[in-house]
Amino acid sequence: MSERTESQVPGSTSRNRTAGASRGTVVTLAIIAVLVAGFVAVAGILQRKHTNAALEKYTTATAAPPVALVEPKLGTSASEIVLPGNIQAYSLAPIYARTTGYVKAWYRDIGARVRKGELLALIETPELDQQLAQARADLASAQSNAALARVTADRYQGLLKQNAVSQQDTDNANAQLQARNSEVTSAEANVRRLQELVSFERVTAPFDGVVTARNLDLGQLVTSAGSTTTAGAGIISGSKPMFEISAVQKLRVYISVPQVYAPDAKTGAVATLTLPQYPGKTFKGKLMRTSDAVDPATRTLLAEVEIENRTGELLPGSYTQVHLNVSSGAPALVIPVSAARPAHIATILRFMTAIN
Repeated sequence: MSERTESQVPGSTSRNRTAGASRGTVVTLAIIAVLVAGFVAVAGILQRKHTNAALEKYTTATAAPPVALVEPKLGTSASEIVLPGNIQAYSLAPIYARTTGYVKAWYRDIGARVRKGELLALIETPELDQQLAQARADLASAQSNAALARVTADRYQGLLKQNAVSQQDTDNANAQLQARNSEVTSAEANVRRLQELVSFERVTAPFDGVVTARNLDLGQLVTSAGSTTTAGAGIISGSKPMFEISAVQKLRVYISVPQVYAPDAKTGAVATLTLPQYPGKTFKGKLMRTSDAVDPATRTLLAEVEIENRTGELLPGSYTQVHLNVSSGAPALVIPVSAARPAHIATILRFMTAIN
């Protein structure tokens, strides 16, 4: 019994070692598996975090900005409307050259007040002067030929009564006289044309006003198409006028009156103008005329307001706000100041038209 027991001990020890080695391998594999799973989990978490960050960045870049929505509310009926307008000169005349030549002198610069007929510039036209001299010589020659033809025709007419010449010769003399007279008429017309062109050497103001632009200088070549350079800038241009004259004693302001207020835009209505450069100051104008038709694109009525400007405080091209009194009880919309942007004006006008 003791021998078998002793003989079994070594085999048992070997099996125990094998079992212990197997358990160690399993533990090692388990640890490796846990590490691999942890690495995969960490990699997945990092990848997901990076993807979420990229998505958040893309969403922030492409998302529409936040917009605060407000609902317009109907307020009390407005007794006055305020409309934007642009001040314009009552008359504006671009002055072009009517003849080709060189600028000999100019006498008025921008800002100068001029009277009707006042000399603005002189144009030197040597070629035109020679053409006029030639035309006058041609006229003198045509007049001499006509005088000779008249004498000849009269002589043939006397000889015909004496039967000294034939009727055919007399008719030829009369026809020659008519031809010479036509040449005289043509030569006279040519002289008058050239005289008119020569008179355009003197550039004058067409009405009382102020010079708002000057596009010429001494020695500059000008043509009937306008000046060729812009004074002070040196920009080549073939379409600019020599001068621009604006009548500023009286000014025009065009406004677009909404359709709901069209009945109040009557001729003779008083309009009050305010300008940003004159805070607290008002200017009185008068509504002189309207287009008598509503623009279907904007549903507004075009009206013209005239305002006196004897002091010269108002400048053409300025922005102004025109205040008009209204008698109709059209409702007014109440909206925040931040919402009253130019892009929303058309929408507001359509809404006002719909509720009326």
